[in-house]
Amino acid sequence: MSPTTVATRRPVITAWSAVSPFGVGRAAFNAGMAERRATAAPLDPALGPMPHETACLVPGFDVRAQLGKKGTRSMDRVTGLTVTAVGQLLDEAERNRRVGTGEEAAFVLGTTTGSAQSMMDFTRESLTGDKPFFVDPARFPNTVMNCAAGQSAIWYQLKGPNTTVAGGRSAGLHALNYARRLLSTGRARAVLCGSAEEFTPARAWLEHRSAERETAGAALGEGGAVLLVEPAGGEDQPVLAEVLAVELGVELDGDTRGALARTLRRALQRAEVTPDEVSAVACSGAPGTAGEAELTAVSEALGGSGADSARITHLPAELIGDTGAAATTLGIATLLSEAERAPSGDRIGLITSVDRAGSVGCAVLRLR
Repeated sequence: MSPTTVATRRPVITAWSAVSPFGVGRAAFNAGMAERRATAAPLDPALGPMPHETACLVPGFDVRAQLGKKGTRSMDRVTGLTVTAVGQLLDEAERNRRVGTGEEAAFVLGTTTGSAQSMMDFTRESLTGDKPFFVDPARFPNTVMNCAAGQSAIWYQLKGPNTTVAGGRSAGLHALNYARRLLSTGRARAVLCGSAEEFTPARAWLEHRSAERETAGAALGEGGAVLLVEPAGGEDQPVLAEVLAVELGVELDGDTRGALARTLRRALQRAEVTPDEVSAVACSGAPGTAGEAELTAVSEALGGSGADSARITHLPAELIGDTGAAATTLGIATLLSEAERAPSGDRIGLITSVDRAGSVGCAVLRLR
């Protein structure tokens, strides 16, 4: 695709993979979803004092064991999760690597802040370390939020545009929307698009101190998912879903329900889909009043009874915990997984999100 080419057709998702509390890879995610397996487990006391006793972690995940010793000495957890998720997708099929790498292959990653643990550790070391060096300079890249995306590009030769988008629980939708724009303007011929979140003591305590955690919520989780997004009509495309619409909004007056309901209506209108056509909904699973507002908005946008007739999957709350920035991309993976296990022709899937910073969003997919 030349830089001046403009794609007019809606983009499609042709491959995906995930690293989640179900395990590493697409097959592990599919198996966990099929079993509806809860993943919360007691935390290792070696992590130190923690605000909660359980969390949903990627089982046995160790960066160096997963990716090898070369180039991973200073790699933090969120970067390791991201690089692993990208590698799982590229290694699944020869076509994935051919289409998803090279000069015109872009990468877009959604995040909250990158790694809060790396930022705090580096700052602490700069204040307490011994002279004359104070800090390990190899760990400095971990303190910037685009570290995971940059490492992934280096690891797999992703030579096109490389972008990190901060958006909390809506980050995956922001990333998908950015990927759509890259394709529509001809900036890339394919985009690896996803989001990731790590579990660390720093994140656990930050979430515990947030206003949302004043009420009970799901255990914290971690993981990441990556989608291969392309313009429709490419050679030998194994189309899994068509991206009909991505809509994002901001609530400014505290009315999360109203802001998301309006965003949902815009998305359905743009997708040319009626509420009764929606057959599956994956919510971000925000804790507290934000999560309640999310469910109410979905019900309202689907016509009041839509929340009862459509299958709403509370992915973070029910199975893999509150996965933060990774929640919406893992929500997309949930709908793709369900469509793969029970194919029944074209179906409409809806993914929604709300975040304490005021961001709301949704995406409408036609599942194949």
